Amino acid sequence: MDNRSFFSQLRSFKYTFWMLNIIEMLERLSYYGVRVVIPIYIAQADEIHGLHFSQLQKGQIFMWWALVQSLIPMFSGGFADRYGYKKTLTFSFLFKIAGYILMATQREFYPFLGGTLVLAAGTAFFKPAIQGSLVQTLTPEKSSVGWGIFYMLINIGAFLGAPMAHFMYGISWPAVFFASAGIISLNLLMLFTYPEIPSNSDKTVSPLILLKTTLKDVFKPKLLIFIIIMSGFWLVFMQLFDMLPNFIADWVNSSDMVERFRLPSFMLRMTDRGLMVSQEWLINANSAIIILTVVVISWLVSRMRRVTSIFIGISITSVGLIVSGYFMSGYLTVLGILLFSVGEMLASPKMNEYLGIIAPPGKKGLYMGYANIPLAIGWAYGSFMGGAVYDKMGDKANLAIRYLREFHQISDSVTRPEAMAKLVEITGLNFNEATQLLWNTYHPYALWTRFTLIGFASALGIFIYSFYINEEKDKIK
Repeated sequence: MDNRSFFSQLRSFKYTFWMLNIIEMLERLSYYGVRVVIPIYIAQADEIHGLHFSQLQKGQIFMWWALVQSLIPMFSGGFADRYGYKKTLTFSFLFKIAGYILMATQREFYPFLGGTLVLAAGTAFFKPAIQGSLVQTLTPEKSSVGWGIFYMLINIGAFLGAPMAHFMYGISWPAVFFASAGIISLNLLMLFTYPEIPSNSDKTVSPLILLKTTLKDVFKPKLLIFIIIMSGFWLVFMQLFDMLPNFIADWVNSSDMVERFRLPSFMLRMTDRGLMVSQEWLINANSAIIILTVVVISWLVSRMRRVTSIFIGISITSVGLIVSGYFMSGYLTVLGILLFSVGEMLASPKMNEYLGIIAPPGKKGLYMGYANIPLAIGWAYGSFMGGAVYDKMGDKANLAIRYLREFHQISDSVTRPEAMAKLVEITGLNFNEATQLLWNTYHPYALWTRFTLIGFASALGIFIYSFYINEEKDKIK
């Protein structure tokens, strides 16, 4: 345990540690510049220049994206250890650039899906390589603060992604993707700023043996149980980025926030219901609070058992998610996002830290790759389930069509982009009143309940798990 002061620990990190964090920050800036707005681009019915895919199709895209991005690291982590972190990072950056370009230029479902999968593959090689590099620079005594700094810089990149995306889609939607490709290309230059970091792994191992070791280690009981439990956390976590953006655009009224705080125009968006805070800026409260507090929180909980911190974090995250989506008030949405973020800070960095601690020597990249398996399971199933749930219970355009059919016998020929205008025309209500009518009739907020219950089940699982492990002694052999 490192008993030095917080600032003494900060000064103890070496130059290479900071260069790796800058690379991560730039990668997250490019990624979240796309990720924070892509649910709107893909499926929002009233986004004029969007793709206008269905919520089910959006769920399918995210499901395949999740599987590729989060399962490949199960293998790419071991390959990064074996063949070198810098080579792996170079490969990943080239793939990510190609993915962004494809997403900028393709508007049909399968070509666009292909672009997301190329991007996902690039990200899949990036994550274990950068995390494997980072963990080699940390000692157990400094790991809590080190991962806290890493998580803070991730969120600086994510925070800057929102204004970048807002500015770029004001030019055009393809500009969002081209800007992200340009930013990630800067990381090719960043690779020249620090020396290669040895992984201490066996460089003579063949790819076939490496694959066998990868599959063998993942079935170690304590690791496998941890992966299954954390899948529930990631299922809940990803709804903030997959489903909440559409929910905010459809239902949340933040016009009073615009008036009270006199927010600048770059945070706002004109809608049929009036001037609102852009959904990406509401969700950006997540990154903002993490940037401001994660390093200090990581230092404060550095003496807490890692699995205890994860348990508390999952519980708070689950409460935050339901608060963020259970009301039409922009204030309560932000409150829910802030609660969610506190839970995230307690759970997510500690998961990486725990895996780094239990990883055997020479397998740091491999175990950082394993960190993506629960994300794959949770995100993929959450996308599959969430797409169907939101399509039926939450999509305002679909509910408007349903209302027209059930109460006004309007035929199914009404399309999603024109559904709300048709409802306004038929009922004589304005857009705000029509939105309230659908909210009161169909209760779309109820969709969040099932996700919250999954989060609490995951918290209970990690609570039980905590009685059967000793973090410092349980190196997985």
